[in-house]
Order: sequence, then C-alpha cells, then structure tokens
Amino acid sequence: MTTSPSIQLYTVRDAISADLDGAVARLAEIGFTKVEPYAFVERADEYERAFAAAGVSAPSGHASVIDSDDPARTFDAAAQLGIGTVIDPFIPSARWQTADDASRLAGRVNELQVQAAAAGLRFGYHNHNWEFSNRVTGRSIFELFLERLAPDVTLEIDTFWSTVGGADTPALLRSLGERVQFLHIKDGRVAGDIATSLPSSESALEVPDALAKAFRDQVPAGSGDVDIPAILAAAPHALRVVEFDGYSGDIFEGVAASFAWLARNDTAGDAAVAQ
Repeated sequence: MTTSPSIQLYTVRDAISADLDGAVARLAEIGFTKVEPYAFVERADEYERAFAAAGVSAPSGHASVIDSDDPARTFDAAAQLGIGTVIDPFIPSARWQTADDASRLAGRVNELQVQAAAAGLRFGYHNHNWEFSNRVTGRSIFELFLERLAPDVTLEIDTFWSTVGGADTPALLRSLGERVQFLHIKDGRVAGDIATSLPSSESALEVPDALAKAFRDQVPAGSGDVDIPAILAAAPHALRVVEFDGYSGDIFEGVAASFAWLARNDTAGDAAVAQ
C-alpha cells in the first residue's frame, strides 16, 4: 500500500485550473498512481475522465462536508470517482477553542461517518496546526476531539501542520495506530509566520501575505525541519500523500523530488507491504 504514494491535487492547483487532464497526466508521468482530489463534487465528471485517461485512482478525497447541507451529494460524487474515504480538510481555528467546540465537532463527524458507512464509504478529518496549538486546561483541543470521536472515523494527519502546532508527531501516530490511514507528507520551516499566521475563517485557501510567503518556503520531503523518517516509521501502514501548500520553484519538480525521496527512504512502508 505505502510503496506507491498519493498526492493531494491542491498541490498543483494552478496547473489543474489551467488544464486538469494535463496536470494529472504529468503526475502520472512522475510515477504517481494515486491522487487525492479536492473540491471534487463540482468537477466529478471532469475528474473521472482525467483519472481514467492517466490511469490513476483516488483512495481519498477532500470535501467540505462538516458544514454541508447535503452530505449525500458529496458521498455520491465520491462513489462515482471510486473514492473510499471522504476527508473534511478544514474547520478554522475560531471553532477549536473550547471543550464544547471539540464535542460539537466530534458529534458532527460521528454523524457523517454513519452516513458515509451507509453509502459504503468512510469519513475522516484532516488537521492543521491550531488543533494542536489551541489548548484547554493544558491539553490540545485535538486530544479532546479524539476522546469524543467514534473509533471508526478515519484520521488523516497532516504531519507538517501537527509538527508546526507543537505535537510530537511520531509519538502521536504511534498512539493513534490504525485510526490513521493517511499521512500528508510535506516539509519546510516549522517556526515563524507558518506557526503564527492563520488563514481566513471562511477558507483555508485564503491566507494573509505572510502565510503565503511561508508556504512558498516549503521544500521537498527530507530537506526541511520535519522528522519525516521518524514519522514514516511510526505509521508504516498509512498511505503517504505528498502535499505542498506552496513552493517557490517549479511545483512539478518539487513534487518529483518528494516522490523520489520517498522511493529511496520509505523503508517502513516497504516493510509494511512485505508483511
């Protein structure tokens, strides 16, 4: 499973906006056989065509479901694309402040997992940094969220953002075990504006200039501050999903460098597949 990483398509969003089919084909040429689409509900037919043409599959996909009035529409689109796990990628920091916030969000996620299961799918959540940096009586709000979360909810840990938020990410992954089925693999500096600036409360895609600059400082896997080897060893079973929030160079070159680094260094994933 883990010898063939996936890629979050948001990484190449500009190329996708210009030429969806061409962008997916370029990723397949690099060696990706799996992708993780975003905003797939609105473009399901286009994604389906592009994936078929490039010979890639989508084990997981990102969609804003927690605040949706029509989750079934998202789950129908996921089924069309062969997406097995739908992951909500963003609930802003302002809604992760209290124990009641954690309980409210966990309750909604649990409801959505029941609905997803009825459609033959799974539902999960993807973190940023504030779920770890926001604390209640000395505990991260993410910890409170987990205590209220149903055990069959899938977790996708963005290992860069959890590290930025102050978590010991390898220890976190060991504690969560099989609940974590997907890892976002990205690298860069974990201090400074990347840790203190926040995106818009409306969308993770809208960020202040300081954060946009910090995004552009992200680097291919293995060349930044994140201890990716320890992270991979802590969750050998989880699908690796390459992602950049931003990049100062040619994004396809950055993606290819991360893909090559994983091919050389992901011995934990290789061992998991061999078992």
